[in-house]
Amino acid sequence: MEKLTMQSHDVIGSNTQKIAQFFPNCVTERLGKDGKPELAIDFEKLQAELSNEIIAEGEERYQFTWPDKRAAVRLANTPTTMTLRPCREESVDFDNTQNLYIEGDNLDVLKVLRETYLGKVKMIYIDPPYNTGNDFVYNDDFAQSKDDFEQASGLFDEEGNQTIDPMQRNTESNGRFHTDWLNMIYPRLKVARDLLTDDGVIFISIDDNEVENLQKVCDEIFGEVNFVAQFPWRKRTAKSDVPFGVSQDFEWIICYAKSNNFVASVEGNERKYYETRDFPNRPWRVHDLTKQTTASERPNSYFTIVNPKTGEEYPANPNRTWAITKETFEEYYAVDRIVFPGDYDFLRISKPVLRYWKEDDMKKAGDDFGRVAVSSKLPDNIGMSQDGTKEVTGLFDGKIFSFPKPSSLIYFFAKAINSNDAIILDFFSGSATTAHAVMQLNAEDGGKRRYIMVQLPEETETGSEAFKAGYKNICEIGKERIRRAGKKIKEEAGLQAQNLDTGFRVLKLDSSNMEDVYYTPQDFDLQTFFAENVKADRSSEDLLFQVMLDLGIELSAKIESKQIAGKEVHFVDETYLVACFDTDVNETTIKEIAKLQPIYFVMRDASASNDNVIDNFEQIFKHYSPDTNCRII
Repeated sequence: MEKLTMQSHDVIGSNTQKIAQFFPNCVTERLGKDGKPELAIDFEKLQAELSNEIIAEGEERYQFTWPDKRAAVRLANTPTTMTLRPCREESVDFDNTQNLYIEGDNLDVLKVLRETYLGKVKMIYIDPPYNTGNDFVYNDDFAQSKDDFEQASGLFDEEGNQTIDPMQRNTESNGRFHTDWLNMIYPRLKVARDLLTDDGVIFISIDDNEVENLQKVCDEIFGEVNFVAQFPWRKRTAKSDVPFGVSQDFEWIICYAKSNNFVASVEGNERKYYETRDFPNRPWRVHDLTKQTTASERPNSYFTIVNPKTGEEYPANPNRTWAITKETFEEYYAVDRIVFPGDYDFLRISKPVLRYWKEDDMKKAGDDFGRVAVSSKLPDNIGMSQDGTKEVTGLFDGKIFSFPKPSSLIYFFAKAINSNDAIILDFFSGSATTAHAVMQLNAEDGGKRRYIMVQLPEETETGSEAFKAGYKNICEIGKERIRRAGKKIKEEAGLQAQNLDTGFRVLKLDSSNMEDVYYTPQDFDLQTFFAENVKADRSSEDLLFQVMLDLGIELSAKIESKQIAGKEVHFVDETYLVACFDTDVNETTIKEIAKLQPIYFVMRDASASNDNVIDNFEQIFKHYSPDTNCRII
């Protein structure tokens, strides 16, 4: 049986394999840090394959960089052994919900989710910490001290002498804080990109402090060609007591797509259709029949249209010709596609126009019929910061969260992606505004959108309204908001929302369920090696969720537990995964499970009651279910 790795995807190893497929001569072997052979890239050969000329070290080029950028890139690719542990007591409708609320540092959470949700998330919205010169609560491995940064960035020379005017070292705008922020956001966006569907999109709220740097980071991670738009969002009305006498009333939502397959749209009413007696039950609209081209550019479209009924002539404009040729005009007229002035009293036109049938529009547009392009000017009904505050205050009867985004903002973007069964991710979820918006939209249109909220359990400040109300960290606020918002939405929607999913599974980031011997058995003696490899405080459901992650099974999958021959057996998506982590498992249990013919079967290597069970295990499955993929932990 194959042993599960019980850790996140090895991105570097995967990339090495991809290069080996295209350039096998560029992959060689070397001795790794553990003294064992490993595959490695011969970068000199790879450079020769990709370019006739190698960019020399120190040669000028266009680039965007900062201290420790390479470390941030490496951090995004480094696998993690962290896992997610279920917490039923804090969940709502744990066994049936499709929504997830995950507590923990979002970088590790994204890595844990990467393989399972690879290419499955349609939309990401995040409202990351704005760079106001304060320290961040995200303590990543590459974090430098102030002294280390200043030495690397050139603020001081090798002898410790300051190289810039100290009067210019503003604590809220110096490079150290730009670097901190960039090193925080870069690896998270890099991992998050992998989760997006091919037609997926990310929306990022940001203020003036880092909007320029954020766009450069996104250009690098998502590709400059996949920049969609920069939406200005009005957060407040103007104030007079501001620096320089200019109130910064707007923030920005930067939008990037995974690829050019993403298309946004909203419901529109720009196209007006008419129903007339000459074409009963066949609505139609009109469209301009001219094109902004000159007679020299389109000589075949520079002609005079004559109305066959009246003989009236309509010469082409030499600077704006007809959009069709004379031959095409005759074809269109024969099938009633041309409308002339005077044909209908309600049409105020001075030249011929083209008729489009609604039935043709519907066939062409498919599911997008009746929708129009999204304007970067957000609708007037989208709220400001004060509206977000009112929402939370109204739910909690008190101001317990500062500066939440209004749910109408995320609601608009969730609707614009034009998918009613999307997975929507927010890995800086704060007060869970995104979850609120998703539930509201589902209640209104009957959609089956799912959300994944990720939030660091950052402690609330002692003495704050939230702390006084009993909320010790932000996660407690977010979970309670979802509970209250879901209840309110259901009450307001009535029967229309009776099947609305307002539940969520709570999962908490934690160290691996496995002891260190599981990952590095060579570092332990024989006595330790044969000891229990699962931590004593971990439950069978803890193990199940780590197995689900390892096998790429969505964490919202249906889970049932049954007794088979006196042992607890877990069923995920019926018999897609069957797992048993009890001890003293005998051949009877194995045989009954094998008869169910699961796709995957997983058990602990210490579960077997005796050596005979191990010896007969493969034969039992070979007889009853030869196609089952059996794994051990």
